[in-house]
Amino acid sequence: MKVALVIERAYPQLGGAETSVLELAAALRSADLDVDIVAAKGDPRAKHTRILCSNISGRRTSFSRFSNVLKDFFSQNHYDIIHSVLPFSFADVYQPRGGSYPEAIARNTASYPNRCTRFYKKLTACVNWRRNSLAKAERSLCEDFSGPIVAALSDYVAKQFKTAYNLPDERLIVIRNGVLTHKTADLMKKQRLCSQIMAKLGIKESDQPVFFLFVANNFRLKGLEMLIRAMQMTAARNPELSPFLIVVGSGNINPYRRLAQRLDTERRVIFMGHLGDIKNILGMSHAAVLPTFYDPCSRFILEALAADKPVITTKFNGASEMFVNNRHGRIIDIPENIPALAEAIGHFTDFQTINKAATAIVQDNIREQISVSRVAKELKILYQSIVERRSK
Repeated sequence: MKVALVIERAYPQLGGAETSVLELAAALRSADLDVDIVAAKGDPRAKHTRILCSNISGRRTSFSRFSNVLKDFFSQNHYDIIHSVLPFSFADVYQPRGGSYPEAIARNTASYPNRCTRFYKKLTACVNWRRNSLAKAERSLCEDFSGPIVAALSDYVAKQFKTAYNLPDERLIVIRNGVLTHKTADLMKKQRLCSQIMAKLGIKESDQPVFFLFVANNFRLKGLEMLIRAMQMTAARNPELSPFLIVVGSGNINPYRRLAQRLDTERRVIFMGHLGDIKNILGMSHAAVLPTFYDPCSRFILEALAADKPVITTKFNGASEMFVNNRHGRIIDIPENIPALAEAIGHFTDFQTINKAATAIVQDNIREQISVSRVAKELKILYQSIVERRSK
């Protein structure tokens, strides 16, 4: 079976959806499928990749222009399945990596702490031409009874499509997100990194520090402000605890550094900037935390579970469906619930509790459930059902 995976940009360094699609393509090939990544922009030298708009200037390609180029390409190149992460009505499978556009817009607006800013964002949402063209295409795709199957990354995303578009059950399937589960930290690099971080924080092993790892690029949307406030509250409640926060990502750290200073908790927070690979810093951390306002199914939380780390996140993260609350981690109702977030941090600032959760993750075989290989198997079944239905 020949499959086209359609994405706008095939650059793995962009992370997120791009990394997921590249890993998925490799997993599908391992499941004996012939897979090409079809993109507007990317490295034309990459194997199994077809770049269609390299001659068009700019980092991005408009949705309408990419659509026309794709239609021409598929008229000349046969694929049994067209699987797209963009809302093209001619696809067989639409797998929105960012969830539905209405929910993404609403939750992004909710992440602004200032009420006036939230109101302004609502008023100006219509001026984002690119996002609105994608949202319009998604609505049209869902309202077309002959449109593609929507493969949701989580129940959370599936609910969005039911609520926003009343998408019928026969057009909707949940295939939860997955990651590579065999990545392991380099022992020497992990130890060196740990020593560097402790030196910068001015602590030593005898202090028995517990490291909480936060990884994101959009610090506001992923709840970093709430997390820093929760760190301060945790320390104020019990000064004997030793939680420390490691922040990884390419976002603007200045507002958050000032917040930590204002809350007198800067000695507990270290900003590492962008790291190309998080497996070593994840390996030296004790728990992962992402109090996000919105995430269809966070790769970071899944990667932490794959590394047998307890996790803390919110119900607005589809990845919260992949583990059991109070067994493998904690699920907070809303990011703004700082007391609950602080309590979760305090709960995991205890090595016995951390080890208990880590053991449960192994015992319950969470790795298998979050594996991209599992995703490939489920997608292969979906592809086969589409081809069989088409032949009838």
